[in-house]
This record gives sequence, C-alpha cells and structure tokens, in this order.
Amino acid sequence: MPSPTPRTAHYQQSLPGLHGQVLDQLGADICSGRMPAGTVITLEEIERKYEVSRSVGRETIRVLEAMRLVISRRRVGVVVLGSEEWNLLDPRVIRWRMESPDRAEQIDALTELRIAIEPEAARLAATRATAQEAAELVGIAGRMWAASEEGDREAFLELDVQFHSLVLACSGNPMFRQLESLVSEILHGWLAHGLGPQHPHPTALSLHGAVATAIQTRNADEAFTVMRELLVRSALESSDG
Repeated sequence: MPSPTPRTAHYQQSLPGLHGQVLDQLGADICSGRMPAGTVITLEEIERKYEVSRSVGRETIRVLEAMRLVISRRRVGVVVLGSEEWNLLDPRVIRWRMESPDRAEQIDALTELRIAIEPEAARLAATRATAQEAAELVGIAGRMWAASEEGDREAFLELDVQFHSLVLACSGNPMFRQLESLVSEILHGWLAHGLGPQHPHPTALSLHGAVATAIQTRNADEAFTVMRELLVRSALESSDG
C-alpha cells in the first residue's frame, strides 16, 4: 500500500499504523467517487485487499460509519452512502474531498463557510478576548510578517492556523471553537495542494495585523469588516494560485 507523501503526511489527522492507512485509502476512495454510493464493502474484502486483520477492518468500518460515509446493513454488508449523508465538517472528510476531483467545489463551499463564521467570531472576540489573548494575536500577526520575509511558507502556515484558531477561541462561542480543526485542515490542505501564492501578499499580512489591532482596541465592527475582507482576498488568491 502506498505511504502518504511527506507533503500530505504533514497535515493528516488519521489514526496511526495500518488502521490509519486503511482508513485513509477507503475514505479517499469514497470521497473521490471511486467507490460510489451503493457500493458494498465486506470485511473479507478489506482483509484481503489491505492484508490486515479482521479487527483492523472492523475498527476502520466503525470510524467510517461515525463519519456517515458508510452504513452496515444486515444480509447486505457495509454500504457506501451518498455525499448528502456524510459528515462534511469532519476534518478527515474535508481532507479527502480536497484530494478528490471535486476539489474546486469543496474549496468554494469551505470558503463560504469561513466567510459566514469567522468575521462574526472576530466581532465577538473584540468584546470577549482578554488583554493577554488580544496581545497574543498581535504577536502572531507580527511573526507572520517575519516568516513571510524569511520565505518560510510552512512556518507562516502554522502561524496562520494559530491566528485563525485563536480568533475562533476568543469569540467565547464553544460552537465556533470546535471549528478550529476544520480551519486547520483547510489551511494545511491549501499548502499540500499548492494553492494560493508562494509568498503571502503584503496586503494580506496587513489585514491580519488590522484584525488583531481591531480586537485589541475593542473595535467590533472593524474586526468584522477586516476579517471578511481578509477571507475574501484569501479566496481570490487560492483560486489564482
């Protein structure tokens, strides 16, 4: 079975060992359409194809069922479900769909989701973040400038993930906070698939700083507006990249 490339392994969130490899293979096959809705999978087939034990096969199916990618039916087997049933917010499903032929559609949907949520998270953060959290955001924005000037794209990415995750956390909304792993998967996916510019545009860097400053100065409306502008610009850059 092929191992993940270093580029994709960087951001994978699957389980370790054989279980993780089988899960990634089956998940990617389902999300890409190579295993369309209605396909029947058996434990025997998994054991034979991937040369794993029955316990590994069962655990893999259990995880896929939790994601609503498959369902077990008596006297039939494990049946692949249609995409309307999938848990589309699961970070692994997001990753597998990013690797599929429907990547552009997936990116559009994720961008629309972020634009709907993150500006409001920034607005709330401007009223709820502690002084220490706001100062941390300003510091991260500054380190993003430094990483960009050094041409360290991976360091920049990790700081970008930290920035957006912290804004979600500072919103004080536990539902928003649970989207941190989703945003992380999206941003890592962009790097893994070569989306966006090789070097962050100075305007994008300035907008990160402006969001942090707006939150630190308790300017909720400005935080909302600038975050939305930042996300729209990022979407345009990813489509041009």
